[in-house]
Amino acid sequence: MEGFAARGYGTDGTDNRPLFGETSARDRVINLVVGGLTSLLLVVTLISAFVFPQLPPKPVNIFFAFCISLCCVSAGILIYWYRQGDLEPKFRNLIYYILFSIVMLCICANLYFHEVGK
Repeated sequence: MEGFAARGYGTDGTDNRPLFGETSARDRVINLVVGGLTSLLLVVTLISAFVFPQLPPKPVNIFFAFCISLCCVSAGILIYWYRQGDLEPKFRNLIYYILFSIVMLCICANLYFHEVGK
């Protein structure tokens, strides 16, 4: 029976990763910072789509903002499922990737809206 107590079943016995639904303080801070910056950039992009370069907005700007909003819906659904515990923790990296893609789309949209490089 002594052999059973020493078994780690593929781990070294010092695995302190949180289980489903549990997050460390560091993870919560990272999630809030990434989510906050993405949300702020999204709001700036949506406002810029309707205001710049002139007040009657261009249809292509509205379409660009609509496409970015659709990407945000899928990210929001994944975040909701992750917070409910329906997704495994490995999906957190996928959520970060999607949020990074949304940030890059927002940067491209803002550069286009403000006619940078012309």
